[in-house]
Amino acid sequence: MPEQALEQAFLEQRPRLFQIAYRLMGTVSDAEDALQDVFVKLRTQRIGEVTSPRPYLTQAVVRRCLDEWKSARRRREEYVGPWLPEPLAERENDPAQHAELSESVSLAFLVMLESLTPIERAVFLLHDVFQYPYDEVSAFVEKTPEACRQLAHRARERVAESRPRFPASPEKHRQLVQRFMQAVETGDLDQLQAVLAGDVTAYSDGGGLTAAARAPIEGLDRVTRFLLGLRGKAERMGLNVELRPCEVNGLPAMMQLADGRLHALVSFEVDGEQIRRLFSILNPRKLAAVAAAHGVKGVWSDA
Repeated sequence: MPEQALEQAFLEQRPRLFQIAYRLMGTVSDAEDALQDVFVKLRTQRIGEVTSPRPYLTQAVVRRCLDEWKSARRRREEYVGPWLPEPLAERENDPAQHAELSESVSLAFLVMLESLTPIERAVFLLHDVFQYPYDEVSAFVEKTPEACRQLAHRARERVAESRPRFPASPEKHRQLVQRFMQAVETGDLDQLQAVLAGDVTAYSDGGGLTAAARAPIEGLDRVTRFLLGLRGKAERMGLNVELRPCEVNGLPAMMQLADGRLHALVSFEVDGEQIRRLFSILNPRKLAAVAAAHGVKGVWSDA
């Protein structure tokens, strides 16, 4: 295949390659960097004969992401407070996308993937989510097919341990988010506790750039006091706080605005009839693209 044709194949397959890179890395910026590096290599280096562009490009992106994971892991270890994935500014626009791909892009699912090693994550995603056979995955990650089966099995078990026992439908998810918003807006403690699970956990990602809890907050009483305390603090500061429903990474979520600027994006993991985990992204660097995509005039920060 001529080099120009390979470049064209990359551009045509870029949406799929981004889906893979984003799930592997957990951030839009790292995924974009990986794709850009692969594209630059196609344009500046002699590649040789490529007979099948799809597996070749997939392998190139996967290996680039695995190489990048060393520095990405170091950045996350040095991160101030809990690290959460960077949300997608807009829902993926792939009409051929399967239901399992939609689930695999949720923030809760991406958080679960953080418990895996980079190679486990790659094999699990490529086989279980993107449906590549083990012989192709083997070539992508430079492991034997049997080793890939074992890696996928370990990853599958670990992910299953963290998944909700009773997944909710999108409509039930939306209803719970609406009830949560109403409870926070009215300061209704009973309603808030009714919508949250007894073992609920709240994570706040401020990245040291804005005020946020430096450790996960666990338990119904602590989480409800924390949530209502934030609302009261904002009011005492004279801020005009507004809660807006939105959709992030394919699921209903909530934006919190302060004086018209995006202050926090909250995503929810639902288990049955209650909210099990809350993921609050306050890091302004992770919110700028989301604010622009939703027509919000900017990002609010107390820094």
